[in-house]
Amino acid sequence: MVTRRVFALCFAAAPLVFGQAPKRIVSTAPSITELLYALGIGDRVVGVDLFSRYPADALKKPKIGDYANPNLEAIAALRPDLVIIPTNPVKLAERLGTLRLKVLEIDQESIAKLYESFRIVGQATGATGQGERLASAVRAQLEAVRARAAPLKKTRMVFVVGRTPNRLDGLIVVGQASYLNEIIALAGGENVFRDAIASYPGVSLEEVLARNPDVIVDMGEMADTIGVTDTRKREVVNLWERLNSVAAVKQHRVYAVASDIYVEPGPRVVDAAKAFLEMLHPEAR
Repeated sequence: MVTRRVFALCFAAAPLVFGQAPKRIVSTAPSITELLYALGIGDRVVGVDLFSRYPADALKKPKIGDYANPNLEAIAALRPDLVIIPTNPVKLAERLGTLRLKVLEIDQESIAKLYESFRIVGQATGATGQGERLASAVRAQLEAVRARAAPLKKTRMVFVVGRTPNRLDGLIVVGQASYLNEIIALAGGENVFRDAIASYPGVSLEEVLARNPDVIVDMGEMADTIGVTDTRKREVVNLWERLNSVAAVKQHRVYAVASDIYVEPGPRVVDAAKAFLEMLHPEAR
């Protein structure tokens, strides 16, 4: 499930802007839902994907399926005048176009593109000022994190975003092309898989051991972040602690996380950056 959610955020976008501010908007990704609420137009959202859980009001919205398998009939039944999607390989824009629906595709897979997506969605929804202000605010907060981390020595880390349940195989990690690689860097980290060109490459446990990270952050099998207990997180840490040759294990710096902030490139990337900073550099608190 993590893999599906992560890959839902990884593709290029082609911005479109419409003349009249839409009154009925469908979001097909959690990061888009979060953005619409951050722009102050959550009341115009009439449908969201199954993983849109923030803010709490999004839970009340009609569901249109998940990113990989949206229900086109459910979307059409909501009579949207705008559907916002991340550009994707399943040609969702074309499929929605056959229903004569207006579609806006956005790219959020780098920090620069994230800021631009705030502006594009703001322009397309009649919230231009809000989009500009949001982009400026998030930029300022991320730069503040960067400034705190800048004097500190980079900490080598791996962020595991997918894994076989209860096992250390089927590992999927953050790679070079992911916006998370940038977030890790500005928070004072050095992603040990930054040389992997893919956004979220699959790697072997042997590769992780060979790169010997000082910090391991594992979201692995916790794609459904609701109700993950501290006991479950401890079990995840225990999986890694069997590998006592790894620097992160020796230093007791394995962190199990279960929060949407780490896999949704929306306004809460600031929270993710601050959390990474604390894990990478506890002395910077």
